[in-house]
Amino acid sequence: MLCVVMYSSQRVRAELVKTASEYDPYYTLGVSRSASQAEIKRAYKRLAREWHPDKNKDPNAEDMFIRISKSYEILSNEERRSNFDRFGQKDENQHFGQSQHHGFRSFHSSFYFDESFFHFPRDFSDSKYMLRLAQFNNEVLPDSHKRPYLIKVTSEWCFACIHIEPVWKETVQELEPLGVGIGIVDLGFDRALAKQLGAYRAPSIIGVVNGKVTFFHQAVVREFLRQFVEDLLPQKLVMKITDDNYMAFLENWHVENKPRVLLFDQVPIVPLLYKLTAFAFRDYVRFGFVDQSGTSSTRLLLQFNINTYAPTMLLFKEDTVKPVDIIQARGMKRQMMNEFVSNNKFLQVPRLVSQQLFDELCPVKQFHRRRKYCVLLITGDDPAYLAANKAFLDFASANSKDVLRFAYVYQRQQQPLCQALLQNQGAHSAQVVILERRSQTGKVLYRSVSGGWNGSEEDKYHLHEQLELLQKDPTYLTSDATLPELNNEMAPIFIIRWMNAAYDYMLQIYDDLLYSNWREMMPILSLIFSALFIVFGTVIIQAFSEPGESKPQKPKPKPKEQTRTEDDASSRASTFSRPPKKDFVEVTELTGITYTSNLVKLRPGHINVLLVLTNASKSALLRKFAKEVFSFSGSETLHFSFLNADKHRHWMSSLLRLDRDGAQSQSHSDDEEESSNYMGYVLALNGHKKYFCLFRPVFTGDDGSDSSSDTSFSSDSRRKSRSKSSSRRGSSRATSIEVHHKLDRLGLWMERLMEGTLPRIRVPAWPTLFDDTAEG
Repeated sequence: MLCVVMYSSQRVRAELVKTASEYDPYYTLGVSRSASQAEIKRAYKRLAREWHPDKNKDPNAEDMFIRISKSYEILSNEERRSNFDRFGQKDENQHFGQSQHHGFRSFHSSFYFDESFFHFPRDFSDSKYMLRLAQFNNEVLPDSHKRPYLIKVTSEWCFACIHIEPVWKETVQELEPLGVGIGIVDLGFDRALAKQLGAYRAPSIIGVVNGKVTFFHQAVVREFLRQFVEDLLPQKLVMKITDDNYMAFLENWHVENKPRVLLFDQVPIVPLLYKLTAFAFRDYVRFGFVDQSGTSSTRLLLQFNINTYAPTMLLFKEDTVKPVDIIQARGMKRQMMNEFVSNNKFLQVPRLVSQQLFDELCPVKQFHRRRKYCVLLITGDDPAYLAANKAFLDFASANSKDVLRFAYVYQRQQQPLCQALLQNQGAHSAQVVILERRSQTGKVLYRSVSGGWNGSEEDKYHLHEQLELLQKDPTYLTSDATLPELNNEMAPIFIIRWMNAAYDYMLQIYDDLLYSNWREMMPILSLIFSALFIVFGTVIIQAFSEPGESKPQKPKPKPKEQTRTEDDASSRASTFSRPPKKDFVEVTELTGITYTSNLVKLRPGHINVLLVLTNASKSALLRKFAKEVFSFSGSETLHFSFLNADKHRHWMSSLLRLDRDGAQSQSHSDDEEESSNYMGYVLALNGHKKYFCLFRPVFTGDDGSDSSSDTSFSSDSRRKSRSKSSSRRGSSRATSIEVHHKLDRLGLWMERLMEGTLPRIRVPAWPTLFDDTAEG
């Protein structure tokens, strides 16, 4: 169990006054002597976060952080931990309490003088690792998909860089032979590369894997740098193999289409060299690790007769009982492992699952090299094809040659390829095709083996005979075709790729926030704060707005037919206007006081929508008018007014007489008749350009079929005579419902007004507005 110890200030002071010989790394980390590596690592991470000098303002925090780091350095190394347990030895050269040991301080918190006075010459051995921008983009980034890179960012004016140099050299000497790429970037020598990496201070250490840049943020200790490189690698590169799962691991070659490699070693943790090899060949081979020191692999060791005194590697292909290759050496080297895997990175008969695999198995013919032919079995994944597939595998194993590559493809997964080779003829049984690639564009020469492939001895003899003829006469391939690009059967689906990208992006944001990489985070923080400002600003404005503007009014019930008509008008109008800012429409009366501001001197581009009404129809018409124009009230250029025809009887007739085209319109002698004629009229008045558009109300007399809302002023006499007839027949019977329906088609008229398709009636000047009641 992990023993958690909370460091008080008294304990810190007590520990710092101890002599060097009294320091105990177990006591420093607060763990027992039987603690596992996982417990030690958890204790170290917790204490390192607590006592990091950048976060802890205690004056003794820096010394305490050094002791915590040194304690973890001893206990994380099994050999040094064993020496301490047996002999009390903490280091080969120094006592634990000496603070002169290189590499225990943080990069930027241990130096308190101006470095610009010092110029340190660069070590000549570093020149071979120096990177430029073009080299990084053309070589390092593509190669980072095969091996990780550890890059140091330095400068000629950097004392801290000299401080970490011994640890850096030790790390390079340890990791470079294992296959880790090493690079150095000079801030003053190549600022463009430093900017691309996001490195703005020296010293900095960066890891690059799969094109992704990751910064190292711990104390510069060789063990931490080694662990940093291991953490850069994907988590599931190597699978732990025991007696319980080794058969499932080996038999899974058919699903993953990859050979399997087993490494047997006495250590409980997978060596970094093996992880790096697995990373380099992860697209071709699946790796497993067997711990020989435990009891969980006893049966596995006996079955394959493994020598426990030296690391052993076994490579399996289609045969899960007998390995196709084996190596065993005490000092397993990187070159030896790479050659071992690269010579066996394909199955005996692999399945074509991508264009990349097809290009490597069946390369394009080169003029200076021997011809290579690809023997392709077009088959299926149904159980009915198992016998034929097994027979093809046996034939390939017995006739393996350098000039021949055997492969198979599932017709269902690679239909375009199979149709091109079979000339669009469906195959009811497996077919064998011999082909030679002639160009990168997909052109091939090929020949189909007649009779299909059932896996019989006759089929094997016939195929062997044709391969012999092909090697004697290359012109034996008589057909040509252009093959399409193969589908990538192993590619993850889009949602998985998107989730992985989102996860990496969130980790990057978390890392930048945690370590205060403000220069990189500034655009994102600016966007976040802008969004918060807009949201809170809106809330504050709504909080201080008038209560009547935010509280919705409960709508009154209305007739079904009226509701349907209003909804249709509102839905049509919504496409031509902004959403209303309020839940009501402000309608002002046009009087002698407001006449100049609302019409004569109306701002350019603004329109006043004017309703003509009478005292008797005022309530009904205003209610209907507000409902019809509500959807358009969000426009800033529209104003709504009403004119009382009982007060201003002559204004409408004066306006219509001013129209040049309507100068001959009929005069009206009777005041009441004149007032009734214009009740329900709506005008869109543009005071600046001196024109108006006219809406004539729906006829509400006895003849219900006649309900025109023409907007053409040329039919004015017809509408007026009809209106006269209406007033003569039933002016006394004009109820509020009839008056209400005069504006039924106002919504359509407003749509056309917003579209700009209504006819415009020009006037030379606006008539004067007189109060007729005052004259009387």
